[in-house]
Amino acid sequence: MADSSSLSRQPYFDLATFPVTETIAMVTCLLEKITKANDKLHPSKHSITCFHARSVPSIDIQSYLNRILKYCPCANECFLSLLVYFDRITQQNKKLFTIDSYNIHRLIISGIMVSSKFFSDVFFTNTRYAKVGGLPVEELNLLELEFLKMNNFNIHVSVEELQQYGNQLLMHSIREENRLKQRELNMYINNNEPYV
Repeated sequence: MADSSSLSRQPYFDLATFPVTETIAMVTCLLEKITKANDKLHPSKHSITCFHARSVPSIDIQSYLNRILKYCPCANECFLSLLVYFDRITQQNKKLFTIDSYNIHRLIISGIMVSSKFFSDVFFTNTRYAKVGGLPVEELNLLELEFLKMNNFNIHVSVEELQQYGNQLLMHSIREENRLKQRELNMYINNNEPYV
């Protein structure tokens, strides 16, 4: 069991005050890492879902999330619950589902739409989300239903889950930042070693 001093050193994600734009940056980093790894896999015909686009959208994940935030503002809860939902979908459909560059955008807009309806008393219409997401509203309606089915209609995310995911996301972000700094340092050292 960890002592209190080691617990106090663990990163804490404050759901209420953590800047949403920074949450988006961390979510982007994680989702880009996942999609990049999964893009190397060859999907089977059974793993293609209604979320798959014919081609990879030209807008990157961070720009897409920022666009959603700008035109359909929502809180940290929505972006963290997105990760919870993705984990649930992946756990329930291990052999049949992979998040990749072809489906991530449609999964994001569907997940944000579902989570904002769950967490917010006031949310935007599907027409608005469709416009922001760059999809016909009829298609987004179908994606929303499929997203709910893939989550077994379990869209409840507890505060404890949000906190856990927030802390893990923050920890992942810190590790990635440290890894990049170490890589830069190693490159600097290797490029500046004196020749003997």
